Amino acid sequence: MRLFIDQISQQTEKIVSLEGEKQILEEKNEQLNTLLQQLERKGVISSEKNVEDIYAAVVIIACNRPDYLERTVKSVLQYHTPVASKFQLFISQDGSHAEVRSKALSYPQFHYMQHLDLEPVKTQRPGEMIAYYKIANHYKWALSHLFDERKLKRVIILEDDMEIAPDFFEYFEATGKLLETDRSLMAISSWNDNGQRQFVQDPEALYRSDFFPGLGWMLTRDLWQELSPKWPKAYWDDWLRLNETRKGRQFIRPEICRNYNFGEHGSSMGQFFRQYLEPIKLNDVPVKWRSVDLSYLEEKKYNSHLHDLVSKAVPLSGADVVTKAYDIDGDVRIEYANQATFERLARQFGIFEEWKDGVPRTAYKGVVMFRWQTMRRIFLVNGTSLAQLSEN
Repeated sequence: MRLFIDQISQQTEKIVSLEGEKQILEEKNEQLNTLLQQLERKGVISSEKNVEDIYAAVVIIACNRPDYLERTVKSVLQYHTPVASKFQLFISQDGSHAEVRSKALSYPQFHYMQHLDLEPVKTQRPGEMIAYYKIANHYKWALSHLFDERKLKRVIILEDDMEIAPDFFEYFEATGKLLETDRSLMAISSWNDNGQRQFVQDPEALYRSDFFPGLGWMLTRDLWQELSPKWPKAYWDDWLRLNETRKGRQFIRPEICRNYNFGEHGSSMGQFFRQYLEPIKLNDVPVKWRSVDLSYLEEKKYNSHLHDLVSKAVPLSGADVVTKAYDIDGDVRIEYANQATFERLARQFGIFEEWKDGVPRTAYKGVVMFRWQTMRRIFLVNGTSLAQLSEN
């Protein structure tokens, strides 16, 4: 009887294994058929652009939200036509959601990519969400395809819950030049974590940040070659915020966001959406970035300029600094002693409280800057900020 039971168990395991292999083969076959349809529809083989003529690829990372994807695609296409020769468009889908695939293939302006996880996802700690592992794996696959196989020079990453500003493409083309000349920069972002309407005023203002903003960003092939061998299994954005990954480099970000995140429902389950994401201001002033002098963002010039602004700001301390700041016409400087002090100040003003690896969101040399009601600036600074800005 025991031998009979063992034989049944072995046969059951074989059946389960064969069913798994069958599913994998069906998914591979479906992927190949999809790619064949795309090649036939677009004539990619004969009409592919010279990669040297492409300034950057724009890839929309998608999974299972066809309605969100449609909204993002329409936003991108609204401003893409004048720069179509410079910016090549891609949709990268994770998984085999049929409606998402059908939607993606319905846009002839986009190249379609499909990532299939053929191995089960194993989390490193009990209770973790598998979604964060799948996202990190998808990002690595998509970036490897664009940089390593297609040999593109730059990639701008969007997700399938974002709308873009009218000057989105020109912003990245102008700021991207800084990546070629300033080795202290790591990437360019179109996002400001403290970009809510009450904290922003100037559509032309750009800043350096020690904190990786994410949510619409551009990296180069050189950076990908550095990052790809160490790419994490999950939480890729927090990994980019670690000092050991960043290695002292910074990011360029705008004061007013060049993309808007409308994704109330997703892997993070709408975390902070009402408080931090919904009130974000999407830039509606088309800045002519090609005519804007961005040399002030060079590290030494920027440090000197920011040091001058912070040192001239009116110092405030004590209780009820929000009311005190409101009664002052010019810029204000408020010092925080540690993370707890910063979080208390951030709560009072309503900005992001979060830190990663000792760096508050949007901070540069410990300085967190935002507008307050008008063009006046609030500088939250630590005890070493001015000294750091005066170095070199």
